[in-house]
Amino acid sequence: MTYTGLASGAELPGGGAGDYEWQEDFTAYVRMRRPALLRTARRLVPDPADAEDLVQAALLRTHARWDGIADKSLADGYLRRVMISVRTDWWRARTRDEVPMERPPELPGGDGTDQLLDRAELLEVLTVLSARQRAVVVLRYWSELSIEETAGALGVSPGTVKSTLHRALRVLRLELTGREAAA
Repeated sequence: MTYTGLASGAELPGGGAGDYEWQEDFTAYVRMRRPALLRTARRLVPDPADAEDLVQAALLRTHARWDGIADKSLADGYLRRVMISVRTDWWRARTRDEVPMERPPELPGGDGTDQLLDRAELLEVLTVLSARQRAVVVLRYWSELSIEETAGALGVSPGTVKSTLHRALRVLRLELTGREAAA
């Protein structure tokens, strides 16, 4: 169902004769505010078709609660919040979607010598770091601990882990860049 039909007075879902007044109020609101809501949706999602869908979904959710909104002057803010929630739900759902591919990605071939050489170089480069920086990098990336878990393991604050990690990665980048330039 599209809400473009609301402008022509189409009946809204979920209501009997007693709901006519608030449904008429909602229809008038949609007629008046839909262009502004669409502009807001266009700022939230890049695709115009998705913006239309976002407004539709937000209006459907709002319609179900319209009679509970005591101060209708706050309806725009309520709908903006609903649009943000819907967009967030879509984003979360899309991050779990599988992406179809024409063919499966190629697996790295060879005997693994390059991988062993990269690992040996990485272990060698880690020696340029201080003990704390090395510990943070190893726990965070090798052991795959979160910032909080790394902080707990080292007995420091998460902010210390972040700043130490930032400095350590900068040192590693400089060292690797220098090695590439020398080679």
